[in-house]
Amino acid sequence: MFPEDHFFGKVRLIEHWICEGFIDEKERRERALNLGYAILGTLVRASLLEEAGNSSYLKIHDVVRDMGQWIASDLGKHKERCIVQTDIGLCEIPKVKKWKDVRKMSLMGTSIEKISESSPPPDCPELTTLLLGRNARLTTISGDFFWSMPRLLVLDLSRCYNFNGLPEQISRLSSLRCLDLAQTQIDRLPVGFQELKMLIHLNLEETKVVSCDGISNLSRLRTLKLAESQVWLDMSLMRELQLLKHLEFVSINIFSSLVGKLLLYDPRVGRCIQHINTTDPPEEESEQVFVLPAMDTLRSIDIWSCGGREIEVVEKTSLNKSPTILQCFSNLVEVRIGTCDGLKDLTWLLLAPNLTSLCVLQSKQLEEIISKDKAASILEETRNDTVVPFNNLKIIFLADLPELKSIFWSALPFERLKYFSVMECLKLRKLPLDSKSILKVEEFDFHCEEEWIQGIEWEDEATRNRFLPSFNRRAPH
Repeated sequence: MFPEDHFFGKVRLIEHWICEGFIDEKERRERALNLGYAILGTLVRASLLEEAGNSSYLKIHDVVRDMGQWIASDLGKHKERCIVQTDIGLCEIPKVKKWKDVRKMSLMGTSIEKISESSPPPDCPELTTLLLGRNARLTTISGDFFWSMPRLLVLDLSRCYNFNGLPEQISRLSSLRCLDLAQTQIDRLPVGFQELKMLIHLNLEETKVVSCDGISNLSRLRTLKLAESQVWLDMSLMRELQLLKHLEFVSINIFSSLVGKLLLYDPRVGRCIQHINTTDPPEEESEQVFVLPAMDTLRSIDIWSCGGREIEVVEKTSLNKSPTILQCFSNLVEVRIGTCDGLKDLTWLLLAPNLTSLCVLQSKQLEEIISKDKAASILEETRNDTVVPFNNLKIIFLADLPELKSIFWSALPFERLKYFSVMECLKLRKLPLDSKSILKVEEFDFHCEEEWIQGIEWEDEATRNRFLPSFNRRAPH
């Protein structure tokens, strides 16, 4: 269903499988994802799929893709059962002889600008999956297009960057389970969306949607993605989320001053919130301390434009069941921090032992990633002698940090690290590396500026010889 040589996310694919019934939707989200990962792992090991990036993405070989489409068309006997026309100059919906035979359709990456009214509208009683993502020119879809798609389960319009609104007739998609509108220009949901009673997955990330009023009418909803939209968590939205009894995963925007209050308001909903995008409220003076409640279910957090001088973790909360403070963010895998000019260090990352991706940029006063003094205080409190951070880290991206001098005070094993980028961090001279760091150095990439390499203070000559071949030099901007 995906274009040739196109990388697609594992999570998105598994979410489609859940909504299509390939994985039982009655399974808890975490178990369903694990089942999906297991299936994908088997396909990767069989060389039917290829992993990419930080292993979060896949692509399929052209031959395998063609064979899959042949099998889906009943060995070529019903070619219109699965229609795939992707990454071609297609300017309109393709001509189909028997719409009644179509079960799956993928028109990703085309030149279609509008899906206009047709007479008669397509009659698609068997259509279950419609992928229209990555159609950058697509702006509108006429209401009659959805007139007869009673069995449609998955509708994907993600990354249709100019798409600006769904028709009210979306309400006719009575079987719809997955609606993905991420990275579109849509700014409101039509009234009819509340009629999508079977919907279990709604993605509005990076849209212009400003309100989710009425979301509680989608009583089966399990996954709600709102991060980087214009919807911000407040008490009104929290009360609607409380009514969604099947909710399992939420990504949300929340102002930094409200993080503690709102996330702890209802522990059940708080544990569903697994991705947070936070910033200071506009036109309000920044708090000196950004208070972050320990959340052992949190998987990713983006902290932008927070003026606080410190991130303070409150360990004992209803959202943390970990026995020790060193595990209170045990599921946190991705952290992105930017334009937080008051921060001096990020020692709280010691509490995220399974972190895989760290991105820090444009924070003018940041001097250390892990402070030795603050780390000692945490160890004393937990009665531990040592702690080795970043054991699971795969990606580090540091940029425009003019005061950064230290990542960690001694060499770290970095057993899984594959990508390390340092740009415009002129005071960072000592890296936490020695001749034994990074297990598979032949798979390791280090990106930096040419001039910066000359000033590195290596642990010893063996360390220098081990890592210099991994450097990909870039000219300064």
